[in-house]
Amino acid sequence: MIESDLSARQVFAAFRAGPQRARFGFGRRAALVNIDPQRAYTEPASFPATGYETDPRQMEHTNTLATLCRDRGFPVIWTYVAYVESGEDCGVWGGRSNTPDSLQNIREGSARAQLDPRLHIAAADIIIRKRMASAFFETHLRSLLTFHGVDTVVVTGGSTSGCVRATVVEGLSCGFRMIVAEECVADRHESPHFASLYDMAVKYADVLPLCDVLQGLESMPR
Repeated sequence: MIESDLSARQVFAAFRAGPQRARFGFGRRAALVNIDPQRAYTEPASFPATGYETDPRQMEHTNTLATLCRDRGFPVIWTYVAYVESGEDCGVWGGRSNTPDSLQNIREGSARAQLDPRLHIAAADIIIRKRMASAFFETHLRSLLTFHGVDTVVVTGGSTSGCVRATVVEGLSCGFRMIVAEECVADRHESPHFASLYDMAVKYADVLPLCDVLQGLESMPR
C-alpha cells in the first residue's frame, strides 16, 4: 500500500492536475442518469440525519444538464430509492439498523422518497424506483439504454461513495462509457466523496468538471 500524508481531496486534485489515464470519452449517444436526488438526501435542514450538500448549486447544475440532454434528444432518467411498508424489499441491506431514518424506512410515497422540488422534471423523463445501490441492479435501466442506442452515461446525484460509485462500476461492467459530472455529485462526508471521485477517475469513469461534460454532450451527434 502506498502511504501518503495527503488528504483525499488533495489526492484527487493531484490526479486531476496530472492524469495518468486516457479518458473513455464521449461516444455516439448519451443518457443522463440522476441518482437519488430525493429529499431524504438533498435537504439537510429537513432530514439532518441523512441529508447532505457538497455544491450548493448541485440541483441547478443538474437541471442544466437535463435541459441540454432533452434538447439533443438524449434520455433523461431519475432514480429514487423507496421501499414497501414492511421494508422487506430492502433485504439484508436494511438489517443493520432500524430507526426512523434507516434506509428501509424510506417508504414509497413519503416525503423522504420525493425528488427534490428544485429539479425540473419533464413529462417525457423516465423515473425509476430502485432498491439497491446501483441503478442497474434489478431495474430496466440497462435495457432502456440499449433501446435508445446509448453508449455514454452521464451520472449525477448521491451519494458519491455509495449509489453513484455502485452505478458507475456496474455501468462500466455493462459496457457503457461512464461520465461523472463533478459539481453534480454529493456525499455526506468530505473524505469518502473525494476518495470515490479519485477511485472512479482512476478506474471506472471520466470524472469531469460540469463545463467539460456540457461541451462533451454538445459535441455528440444528434
